[in-house]
Amino acid sequence: MRALVLLGCLLASLLFSGQAEETEDANEEAPLRDRSHIEKTLMLNEDKPSDDYSGRGGAALGGEAPPQWRSCLDRTCVMLFPRPSLSPAVLQRLRKIYHSSIKPLEQSYKYNELRQHEITDGEITSKPMVLFLGPWSVGKSTMINYLLGLENTRYQLYTGAEPTTSEFTVLMHGPKLKTIEGIVMAADSARSFSPLEKFGQNFLEKLIGIEVPHKLLERVTFVDTPGIIENRKQQERGYPFNDVCQWFIDRADLIFVVFDPTKLDVGLELEMLFRQLKGRESQIRIILNKADNLATQMLMRVYGALFWSLAPLINVTEPPRVYVSSFWPQEYKPDTHQELFLQEEISLLEDLNQVIENRLENKIAFIRQHAIRVRIHALLVDRYLQTYKDKMTFFSDGELVFKDIVEDPDKFYIFKTILAKTNVSKFDLPNREAYKDFFGINPISSFKLLSQQCSYMGGCFLEKIERAITQELPGLLGSLGLGKNPGALNCDKTGCSETPKNRYRKH
Repeated sequence: MRALVLLGCLLASLLFSGQAEETEDANEEAPLRDRSHIEKTLMLNEDKPSDDYSGRGGAALGGEAPPQWRSCLDRTCVMLFPRPSLSPAVLQRLRKIYHSSIKPLEQSYKYNELRQHEITDGEITSKPMVLFLGPWSVGKSTMINYLLGLENTRYQLYTGAEPTTSEFTVLMHGPKLKTIEGIVMAADSARSFSPLEKFGQNFLEKLIGIEVPHKLLERVTFVDTPGIIENRKQQERGYPFNDVCQWFIDRADLIFVVFDPTKLDVGLELEMLFRQLKGRESQIRIILNKADNLATQMLMRVYGALFWSLAPLINVTEPPRVYVSSFWPQEYKPDTHQELFLQEEISLLEDLNQVIENRLENKIAFIRQHAIRVRIHALLVDRYLQTYKDKMTFFSDGELVFKDIVEDPDKFYIFKTILAKTNVSKFDLPNREAYKDFFGINPISSFKLLSQQCSYMGGCFLEKIERAITQELPGLLGSLGLGKNPGALNCDKTGCSETPKNRYRKH
């Protein structure tokens, strides 16, 4: 009897081992999709050096460029001579404009305490950022593995049917595979992630950086995020998830919001996420992933259901573009719309390549938009302060006077005066309620009038930021189109030799 039991166990083990081997052989023989369209669309086969965005010396900091450039991909290293590029000179000029013309007014009127958005040198010189958002297990990490060709390598991100990504994962370029802890990323001032320290140590433990020697990552940075789980309370994450998402959204050049046919419902967390995306509709790309799992009729129903779910969340006049495909390395399933899925994938890759190609233009436009907001904030604080001084008398209670102004700014024509006397659009004005909190932290007596923010050698803060908005930054943008060296932009073109005129000074 015992011999029969042992014989049965032996046969069972042989049977299971044979099935395992067949499964492994089936996995090994599973056809992989051709990746030539990815390399062609993203121009990964072009042998050209990437621009220095790191801010760690070299041409970007005004130093000498390295004599040779090394590209390591798939364990093959090629030595190339660098081609001349305007990128380091443009970034150096952009940093100079920011520090000399924008940052003084920004610090003087404490703009960072209103918007919680501080521009660092690392952010100015950083590569374009692509942010992946969406519910759990819709294929965000698999999509990154597919775009980078990391499947079945030691570089690949872990994927699975269950919620697998619990950290914010930043994929960057590096000479070799390297993992960087979040606390180290936040401590490195040369990187663009140092402001993340404000979200606390619990979040930094959920932040991880991975350096991978891949050519695409020389030109762009990918950020994988934890999947949205609607039945989980925000407090259970241990850090302000929505605030962290807002930080990455504000700095992302392209935002992929990924869904799959089984997760189309919109809960509170996803609804809050789309509120944070308002005003950035042009950067959003909605992706319906795993489309080859559905028959044609079911795919049309799922497509319509996704539109129905997202319609109340996206406040635009035209419907958003939804890219329908399956972003993973396996071949499309038979009897599906393979040609359609391939064309959709190529369209999405073209959008990604467009962001990479326009990285300098987008960076300049971002700094100019930031300068416009700083200028508007300074004009409003100046108007609040001027109104406060006008209403104060010898017998007035300063605290009560200013409280009346902050509680009802329309009564004193604060915002209307700015619209009437300056070329500010009413659509660019910040929320009135935000200034109640701002002045609750910063007393009005701690600020100076714009007419007093002038010096003989440095000029006036307002004139300098207006010159940057109207002349210097557009001139820098024009130099990209003409292929000129930004250093050639002299005072004759930028107007920096003119004597600053202060229209707020009383004569």
